[in-house]
Amino acid sequence: MNNPTPTVEMSLDALSEACTKSSDDLRAVKNVLERARGDIASRNTSISRRIVTAAERVVDHLKKTDEALKEVLVALEERD
Repeated sequence: MNNPTPTVEMSLDALSEACTKSSDDLRAVKNVLERARGDIASRNTSISRRIVTAAERVVDHLKKTDEALKEVLVALEERD
């Protein structure tokens, strides 16, 4: 198999595409979360610990992703 070595352009293009897709996905998830929160509040229902744990894990992953993206942006700004 002939896998080309990724270039800077290829890497930045892939990151740009991933950010676009993630942005769309996060907006969709936010809408679902807002509806679920409203439903839970209006019915005064509880959620399982499994959901709480999963939500905490997602927040941790998103923080790490945010930090990694900041590193890329700083490196791009410092390239000159």
